[in-house]
Amino acid sequence: MVGVVGRQTGQLRLRILRNSGSRLLQPFVTKSTLPKTWVYTDDGIGYRRLARTGRHHAYVCHTPGRRLWARDDDGDGIREVHNNTMEGLWTGLRNFLRPFRGISKWFFEQYVAIYRWSYELKKMTGRFARQLLGMTASTAHAS
Repeated sequence: MVGVVGRQTGQLRLRILRNSGSRLLQPFVTKSTLPKTWVYTDDGIGYRRLARTGRHHAYVCHTPGRRLWARDDDGDGIREVHNNTMEGLWTGLRNFLRPFRGISKWFFEQYVAIYRWSYELKKMTGRFARQLLGMTASTAHAS
């Protein structure tokens, strides 16, 4: 499972890959981000050549013994180099899947799609919901 989330936009991209090597991981990250985007990751080896794709890459080291969770590279007092946003989404996915008490790998992609849909619901506006339901402004306030 691999994911990219925009810190400002909140846009989420999730994909199931066969492995986390750079041959599969880097094309996903490249397609999910714009050139010159800052990409913050952990120290996984699949990200090592990411800077060659035109993205700025900074990472934190989760390796036992080094355990660095966030860094302030520019000295402004804000630890902008972290991957807590994505880590939080992984926790959300795990909590979403927990009640199912095991899922089939054949349907894993559908479970992930439902989780992503529920994540995207946060951005749904009342106007969009009314349009989706075929309601007009006059029927929205009728009892």
